[in-house]
Amino acid sequence: MRMVRASRFADRFGGRLGFLGLALAYAILVIACLGSLADEGELTLGRNPLHNLIKTVGEFARPSFLDVWFGKPNLEYHSDDGTLLRIENRQEVELGYLAGLARATWTTVRIATLGSLLGAVLALPLAVLTARNLAASRPLFWLAKAILDVARSIHTLVFGLVLVGIVGLGPTAGILAIALHSMGSYGKLFAEAIESLDMAAIDAVRSVGAGPVQVFFNAVWPAVLPQFVSSHLYLWEFNIRDSTILGIIGAGGLGLLISEATSLFQWGRLSTVLLVIIVLVAGFDALSRRIRKALL
Repeated sequence: MRMVRASRFADRFGGRLGFLGLALAYAILVIACLGSLADEGELTLGRNPLHNLIKTVGEFARPSFLDVWFGKPNLEYHSDDGTLLRIENRQEVELGYLAGLARATWTTVRIATLGSLLGAVLALPLAVLTARNLAASRPLFWLAKAILDVARSIHTLVFGLVLVGIVGLGPTAGILAIALHSMGSYGKLFAEAIESLDMAAIDAVRSVGAGPVQVFFNAVWPAVLPQFVSSHLYLWEFNIRDSTILGIIGAGGLGLLISEATSLFQWGRLSTVLLVIIVLVAGFDALSRRIRKALL
């Protein structure tokens, strides 16, 4: 009895020491990051940060879509010497911008939706090969694992930059970039779901002479389908956020409008685009929660 208690005490004490060691290593890393940046003179807020912050917040506080109702119908633009350059109806201009914003939003949704679906389809066979309890051959296991690790390691934006050069500008590059990066995350989540299964059902199907495909569809697929759907919804929601930046590199969607607004310092329009993204993500999050509850 004393030996059991001593063993438990040693395990707890060793676990705490291990945690403290990891925490200390993390603290050292943080200090090293701060110290090196300070030594290089990179920890700076620039000139007049408070003034710039107040000015930017003020412009963000008035999203451009308000001009549909409150914009000047005869806004005059003058040169430095007072010469009238043009007269602009802000209400009509903003209505046109909102129409373009709606089209860009639909493009973003299509990129995220098709990219997520393609990533899930590509990841499924790789997840089956990397699930340790299904005991795939070692060469196939390591090949599939290497593919998933590489896909998960490379950022979506990097995939997008490469694919724009291959397939050209447009949503196709964005769809493929989302798919390739998501494939790594889907594969990891799918494999973990398969590994959490009770092997009794799998062994029972194998015992009657079922092949690998029959084992998957009769013992694995029905049990892991709810987890697969939950993982798909989570990554789909993430990819909606991720796809908003792909337009910056020419893949279309809301990222193009974000790039235009920031390059022209149009913070009111950037505020409008960000509000659309927030509503889009929040709405999809609410929908995915309902679907998850229905699966339980």
